[in-house]
Amino acid sequence: MSSAQSSATGTARHAVPETPLLTVTDLRVDYKLPGWRTPPVKAVDGVSFTLAEHETLGLVGESGSGKSTIGRALLGLAPISGGQVVLNGHDITETKAGERKHVASDLQVVFQDPYGSLNPSRTVGKTLAEPLEAAAGVDARTALAEIRSLLAKVRLPEDAADRYPNAFSGGQRQRIAIARALAINPKLIVCDEAISALDVVTQAQVLNLLGELQRETGVAFLFIAHNLPVVSYFSDRVLVLYRGRIMESGPAATIHARPAHPYSQALRAAVPVPNAVEQRILRRQRQEVVRVTTAQAKPAPEEGCPFAPRCPHVADVCWTKRPIDAPFEDRTVACHVFDAASGHPQAGGAAALTAGELAPTPG
Repeated sequence: MSSAQSSATGTARHAVPETPLLTVTDLRVDYKLPGWRTPPVKAVDGVSFTLAEHETLGLVGESGSGKSTIGRALLGLAPISGGQVVLNGHDITETKAGERKHVASDLQVVFQDPYGSLNPSRTVGKTLAEPLEAAAGVDARTALAEIRSLLAKVRLPEDAADRYPNAFSGGQRQRIAIARALAINPKLIVCDEAISALDVVTQAQVLNLLGELQRETGVAFLFIAHNLPVVSYFSDRVLVLYRGRIMESGPAATIHARPAHPYSQALRAAVPVPNAVEQRILRRQRQEVVRVTTAQAKPAPEEGCPFAPRCPHVADVCWTKRPIDAPFEDRTVACHVFDAASGHPQAGGAAALTAGELAPTPG
């Protein structure tokens, strides 16, 4: 468990309603490169998922996995090349930037950079008043009362409204960004690496705040980050993404404790742990991924598994055929060589770590 996990308390799991708030079907985002013969980059390659009201869904993966691109596509900041996005019963797939006012009432965002996401020439009060006036059409007196309420929700004093962003720390600025996202009572907030730029203690404080706000308001979160333990701690479910595809999906606690896909295992192994025995096991797993990547030195296949060039368990089929989502216990795993009976990948050069090896060791 990371320091942020051990420090952050009070983020409770809750029952997830059956009716989806957000339904994403076969989402594709392609970026064209210069040159008419150059194929487009598939930033998101056929991703499907649902998100229920009051639920937190985590998207986790390394840089280039497509997790932030998914969030940007939902917000209308990245071009959707294919698929469908339905939010609160409305198809927003082809909604243009100038037509997204009705979307904004249901969908807001907290970006990674707490310094660049706030206008330095506007007071906090004016920053918070802007969405209230634009979306809700409230008068000045009502806006002032709402601003005070928003500042109280994010644990900032009333006089913060009269100050400029440069008077606040990074954690306080992120609280202001959260308050701005909450201003018009959205049903869903996209948190795009919202704690990544903060120190560990402040990360824990912001996670606590988000958990409290979810219990108070019922807002749902799409929580995007690269740290599997933190994402698993804060989320109800997790999607593990690699090169624009979902490698594994399921309950957050299960994927963190017993990752099934080789890439999920590699993500977990990349995070330091305090237990020396477990750390040696995870270090061995990291080294195996590096060794295989160096030895194979191949690009990712167009039709096969994108993780094949780095996978210690790769088989011939991984290079030629796209893996399907295979059910395993309470999750799905997109892996040709995953064996549901044992719960581990079986083919390839390296033996899979056993459940006992992956489990934390006392002491």
